[in-house]
Amino acid sequence: MVVSNAQSTRTPEHAGQKIKWMTLEEAFAATQKEPRKILVDVYTGWCGWCKVMDQRTFPNDKVASFVNEKFYAVKLDAEMKDTITIGTQKYVWQNGYNQAGVALLQGKMSFPTIVYLDEKFNMIQPVPGFQEAQQFHQVITFFGDDHYKKGNWEQYQKDVYPKKYGEANK
Repeated sequence: MVVSNAQSTRTPEHAGQKIKWMTLEEAFAATQKEPRKILVDVYTGWCGWCKVMDQRTFPNDKVASFVNEKFYAVKLDAEMKDTITIGTQKYVWQNGYNQAGVALLQGKMSFPTIVYLDEKFNMIQPVPGFQEAQQFHQVITFFGDDHYKKGNWEQYQKDVYPKKYGEANK
């Protein structure tokens, strides 16, 4: 997934300033040099819970540190009107949304949604809804440390996270 767009370089004010946000194009280029998973925050300007995540979740020290270490973090405004180019595919604004956002959200337009992609920009999973810092830390460690490949979410929350990361958000 290669992206070229000017508007996505803008991040909302207070958008988790400790996280190193980039465009999809920048994330793709970075994975060519140093492969990492990609975390895409798909948001809209009118989404209240998106703004709350920007203010409360993303700036959390443990969250920001883990995201910056394990992911390339991308902000994508689902309503941006600029054309996004991914490889030879162009995504345009249509029916109120940029079609790149529609594709990443698999047509389920719910905000905020964090989309997790592997090092080759293949979909791992979209996770919709607002998350406080501690809950978000559980999710990013599940994907970032490849626990999703080893077992299910319920087992991870119950057995793995408390032992490995339990004190991370205290």
